[in-house]
Amino acid sequence: MLAGGRKRKGTRAKKGGKGEGGSRLSTALPLALLPAKELLAEPAGGMRSAALRCKITEKAKKSLASLKRENPRVEPTLAIIQAHNDHSIQDINKNFAKEIGLHVIHICLPEGSSKDEIVNEILRLNEDPNVQGLALDLPESLYSSKVLNAVKPEKDVDGLSSVNLGRLVHGDAYNCLVPPTACAVMELLEDLGGKTVLLVGISGAVGAALQCMLQRDGAVTVSCQWKAPQLQTKLHHADVVVVGSTKPDDVPVSWIKPGTTIISCSRDLLSEKHNYGAPDHHAAENAVGSLAVAMRMQNMVKTTEQWIQSQQYRKWNLRCLKLQPLSPVPSDIEISRAQSPKAVDVLAKEIGLLADEIEIYGQTKAKVRLSLLERLKDQPDGKYVLVAGITPTPLGEGKSTVTIGLVQALTAHLNINSFACLRQPSQGPTFGVKGGAAGGGYAQVIPMEEFNLHLTGDIHAITAANNLLAAAIDARILHENTQSDKALYNRLVPVVNGVRGFSAIQLARLRRVGINKTDPGTLTEEEVSKFARLDIDPSTITWQRVVDTNDRFLRKITVGQANTEKGFFRQAQFDIAVASEIMAILALTTSLQDMKERLGKMVVANDKKGEPVTAEDLGVTGALAVLMKDAIKPTLMQTLEGTPVFVHAGPFANIAHGNSSVLADKIALKLVGETGFVVTEAGFGADIGMEKFFNIKCRASGLVPSVVVLVATVRALKMHGGGPNVTAGAPLKKEYTEENLQLVADGCCNLQKQIQIAQLFGVPVVVALNVFKTDSVAEVDLVCKIAKQSGAFDAVPCNHWSAGGGGAVKLAQAVEKAARQKNSFKYLYSLELPIVEKIRIIAQKVYGAQDIELSPAAQSQVDRYTRQGFGNLPICMAKTHLSLSHQPERKGVPSGFILPISDVRASIGAGFIYPLVGTMSTMPGLPTRPCFYDIDLDPITEQVKGLF
Repeated sequence: MLAGGRKRKGTRAKKGGKGEGGSRLSTALPLALLPAKELLAEPAGGMRSAALRCKITEKAKKSLASLKRENPRVEPTLAIIQAHNDHSIQDINKNFAKEIGLHVIHICLPEGSSKDEIVNEILRLNEDPNVQGLALDLPESLYSSKVLNAVKPEKDVDGLSSVNLGRLVHGDAYNCLVPPTACAVMELLEDLGGKTVLLVGISGAVGAALQCMLQRDGAVTVSCQWKAPQLQTKLHHADVVVVGSTKPDDVPVSWIKPGTTIISCSRDLLSEKHNYGAPDHHAAENAVGSLAVAMRMQNMVKTTEQWIQSQQYRKWNLRCLKLQPLSPVPSDIEISRAQSPKAVDVLAKEIGLLADEIEIYGQTKAKVRLSLLERLKDQPDGKYVLVAGITPTPLGEGKSTVTIGLVQALTAHLNINSFACLRQPSQGPTFGVKGGAAGGGYAQVIPMEEFNLHLTGDIHAITAANNLLAAAIDARILHENTQSDKALYNRLVPVVNGVRGFSAIQLARLRRVGINKTDPGTLTEEEVSKFARLDIDPSTITWQRVVDTNDRFLRKITVGQANTEKGFFRQAQFDIAVASEIMAILALTTSLQDMKERLGKMVVANDKKGEPVTAEDLGVTGALAVLMKDAIKPTLMQTLEGTPVFVHAGPFANIAHGNSSVLADKIALKLVGETGFVVTEAGFGADIGMEKFFNIKCRASGLVPSVVVLVATVRALKMHGGGPNVTAGAPLKKEYTEENLQLVADGCCNLQKQIQIAQLFGVPVVVALNVFKTDSVAEVDLVCKIAKQSGAFDAVPCNHWSAGGGGAVKLAQAVEKAARQKNSFKYLYSLELPIVEKIRIIAQKVYGAQDIELSPAAQSQVDRYTRQGFGNLPICMAKTHLSLSHQPERKGVPSGFILPISDVRASIGAGFIYPLVGTMSTMPGLPTRPCFYDIDLDPITEQVKGLF
């Protein structure tokens, strides 16, 4: 097809294109790249131009209507920047746009605007997702390379950028937008084979495009200006003359030989001021202008179609990074540094993210915007895999490493799209005992120091939001205790610029307390008191300040001791930042609106009547949402083999629900495609993180897992079989470094129990045995045999730590097979059950307890939460991760124990009740020799040393 819809002789539309009236534009090559045109019987001129214009307009109208029917939420929009006072062109554009059903935004800049002002406006419109096309109507002096190339090529409906011209020259037909004026000229010309075409006064992008197109149609092209020497000779020998500017009076028409076709592209054509014609010339003046506008509209339809296609799911084009594993295996940070990660914008493009869907932090990290979920909402989800583990030693058994090794195997070795979704590590353990959480060996997220330190600041945002709320609580108590109702009300609702009014959040509080008024001056004294006083009971405050550091001396503190606080002091405490309810909300929220609502619902204390006081009552919800607006976006990173990873949220599993974010999982499931895999990890053993993943996270997300990968180590199984204590920082005893089949066999009871726990939820289980160099072949074989006999779908030894994804290929194959199995997923308990009964079900069915025992304080809290309407929330047990029981020293599978519930608290915003089992600290402490002894910074290279 020609740009105007005419077919050329001997050509076909490209395969997959549709004809006129179809739902897609033709994907045939643009006119500049096709063979010579067929001859037209009609003369070049106004009548033929009008016919072509009508045909092009009608085709554009049908194509656009079809696109709108198939994409009803899309309103194709063309933005036109004008910087002159001639509004005739503006009117023509509007009329054409209206005729075909196109929305036009006209930006009229003052005449005399500078190039920089034009470019600034272009850059703004480039980033506007509601604008699919951008055109320029500027004085000739402003059509510079700087201005033209500021327009995004995909929005350049005038086809004047260097990128579009380069595509035209190189024959990249499908991605090429041809200048509308050049298209109009070509439409008006007849068979050009062997003819000489003279371009007079046409330069720049349009001239270059015309020369390219004319030459490909077999014409001989000559270009010159009106003042050029030998102009008369050139005009006399030309078969076709195309003029781009007004003919000077001193150039007579007689210089043009009879029978010459003349086409004028002068700007003055639209006002029909000039006439180059003579009776024996085939003149086409007054024909190009409006035809070019029609061509511009057709280009706009093409850009709209391409924009719609760009919004669809994209097949991955991932370039994996090669690994060259060394033996012995170097330190984690040495391995990380030896690999050169891809630039994060390159990775994002490879996995189908659009440029406006990422916010880049440095070279290797980027936030991903939630708008992707709307764009891909019709895309089927991939398979959902959870990595859990047996009850671990204090050293951890490598769930993060298995997660990374598995996705590296799936994508880099089996060519299956996969995404790892991990929690952001707290800096408490990073500088304490455990170290970082980027995986290890040749199965890591890189750069590991950026992963483990600060990342994109999400935990700092949580800390700021949490502590703002804590400050608001104590400040409110102080102000209520030191002011009368009237004074308090006047400060809460002040007069500003002579006007007194409630803020939006104050109006919401009025409605919540049953006051249906909006004028601050109309409240009665009783209503003023009811609105202004929260009457917080300090003894019921459950909201604590947080810091992302292990600091045991903050476990109990006194606040308010300064004289300025007028004697209103109380005992309080700090929690570690990742224990904040705001962290749990971040991990469970499904949208920005949902997060804001959850933040407002957070219960921070009770009033003196026993009713809950929320963040919304304190008027701080909007401020908290502002602090969290960037933290809600998952962070994109990559593995050592260049496969994608989301890092988002980091609640602990023993004192919170221990899973990465719902949003990261949802976005990843869309990106991997229907046959891809998303692999996420739950903290600690299956009894802790996995149980909460199923009963809390899956309820919040509505997602159904396909497979559970249960990580075990020979080391941990020996411990459960009766081996000596394992202590972080101390050398392992010989029982762990020498073959001992009996210890392994005895310890497999814990593995069997964790498999049974997973089976309670109806999900297939694959056991991943994380192999250490001290494990014997016989020990590995024994574990795999017992695992399969205990109901695992498969059990596979893994060597990803030393070999990267290649060491987890068998695990990946087993997971892929297991994902095809029938899935009968179910929750462990109904939310309608009483709180105590839900606790009992978890204690008995998951932990193996005989029964539970609630302290009087715990029972009182249960009664209170039930009375307040919170009884139908899921349960998040705060329990030691080192045993199935509440006693860390009891290994294997303890039985016959009574599970003590010392207290019960509520995270109403996050949406769960959390009982405290025994004594649980929400603030870790530093050991005698913390990790920070080994962490250092090279002042020359700025490289971090000593992280692991």
